Amino acid sequence: MTASANPAKNKPVLTAAALALLLGAVACTPQPTPPSSSDAAPVPSPLGSGSPASSGSGQQPTTAAPPPAATPPRAPGKGTAPLGWGPQQRDEAAAAAAVASMTLSEKAGQVLLPFYAGLNHEAQAATVERLHLAGSMIMGDNVPRAGDGLVDVRSMTAATGRLGAASRSGGRTWPGLIGVDQEGGLVARLGAPLTGWPSPMSYGAAGSVPLATEAGKGLAAELATLGFTVDFAPDADVTIGPADPTIGARSMSADPRAAGNLSVGFSRGMLAAGVLSAVKHFPGHGSVTVDSHKDLPVQKATVAQLKARDWKPFQAAVAAGSPMIMAGHIAVPALEPGVPSSLSPASYAALRAMGFKGVAVTDALNMGAVSARYPRGSAAPAALAAGADLLLMPADVNAAHAAIVTAVAAGKLSAARLDEAVRRVVTMMIWRGRTKPAQLNALPGSAGSVSARVSARAVTVLAGQCRGPLVPGRLRVTGGTAPDRALFAAAARDAGIALGAGPLVTLIGYGGVPAGGDIAVALDAPWPLAGSSAPTKVALYGRTPGAFRALLAVLAGKATAPGKLPAAVGPYRQGSGCP
Repeated sequence: MTASANPAKNKPVLTAAALALLLGAVACTPQPTPPSSSDAAPVPSPLGSGSPASSGSGQQPTTAAPPPAATPPRAPGKGTAPLGWGPQQRDEAAAAAAVASMTLSEKAGQVLLPFYAGLNHEAQAATVERLHLAGSMIMGDNVPRAGDGLVDVRSMTAATGRLGAASRSGGRTWPGLIGVDQEGGLVARLGAPLTGWPSPMSYGAAGSVPLATEAGKGLAAELATLGFTVDFAPDADVTIGPADPTIGARSMSADPRAAGNLSVGFSRGMLAAGVLSAVKHFPGHGSVTVDSHKDLPVQKATVAQLKARDWKPFQAAVAAGSPMIMAGHIAVPALEPGVPSSLSPASYAALRAMGFKGVAVTDALNMGAVSARYPRGSAAPAALAAGADLLLMPADVNAAHAAIVTAVAAGKLSAARLDEAVRRVVTMMIWRGRTKPAQLNALPGSAGSVSARVSARAVTVLAGQCRGPLVPGRLRVTGGTAPDRALFAAAARDAGIALGAGPLVTLIGYGGVPAGGDIAVALDAPWPLAGSSAPTKVALYGRTPGAFRALLAVLAGKATAPGKLPAAVGPYRQGSGCP
């Protein structure tokens, strides 16, 4: 059944005030340490070797049975340090003055961040100017490419520069929002020659907040050089494992505390490079079983259960001072049944009750969970009325802009609520323009060594021996994609391993099924290893050149596998791996 296009007609289970009272203790309630983590566990240094010395016998069971007592995952750190985000009164005053002088049409534009099709950046710039838009998103089909298929860095920089200039038309003095989805792993709109990054689950396997911070800075510095001001990352969702069809290895950990600390660390690195982060997807997308790109997931957990798991990383982000938090398209009956959280007053009240002062941004409004239920731009004023400040990728930006103007004129969206949203967005951008660090001039690919170090620290052996060569100087490879096998072959040559004979290595990519052979390697989420019949099982969490070099170094016995499972995989408990 289609939900009403006006969430105000759907009476929430709890009023915003009542919900705030209920959740008021969230910010000051001590967070118990999950049974699977240890406050006393050391935090590995990101500057150490990719193959630290290992204690113990160096042997793991070679059958599918789990170790008798899995090593608990290393705690990524006790508490989080502030991100450095914090607009001052002068930023807020400047934003308030700017908003007071805006027309209704200008205000409607400042809360919209649209997408567009193809490479006609000039046409998009004209739309940004005409509708007074906050900026623009860059998707995969907007990325200019050279003849060899690589990103045309010069043309991409020119495009972001033109869009940024358009967002400052009409006398606006603050930088525009030039956004992209660049998490690493499967979610990466910009490829080579920019640095390729493994899946975010790598940070959970590596167990180091400083390394996550270094990675966030390296990734964002290259984006900043190309003219991007915001990256919709990191993903702070807590995955429940293979029943989670959307997040998977985009999640840093199944441990809420680890997911929070690591995502805050990654955000800290992004902000240090001058790129705004957006922690996503509140109220938590890792524990629902429907993909919101296709339909509306329903989160059946109680508020108490959400506070104990899914909301903990977002509470960490709030405590650290995150500039943006993204609201996902997830219905939570305990808050407001049948309404996506991105359009639910009760959900935004829950987020604000945590103490969040930044910009609440919706997930893309053209996704299936919203687009079919809120036609003709109606999702835009509904989301604003619910408490959103920035509306990401409406299906039709012209219709969304018109719907906002009409809703205010008709009294269906209060002018005060729109003004509040615009002030938050403009305050954020004024702060970013004032505090942006000196241009780092990070060349595309300059963070390759950091990416490789992440994979070297993350690679995890679930079954098989932990020390010494896993192959006798030669091997065969199957599975994966043609590029996967090509990268594997190049890394094998570098490691001195011949191809064409010997043990069979099976590469399992995204959505792969359990496989046999002698050595099974999961390149994305590690779930397929649970049912693999291979006597040796390795979780790699990535398919970058650095990830394959890390894998071949372990197979050749030139490095150990220091990673620990950040989520349970069948019989292998969270924290499993070589000692």
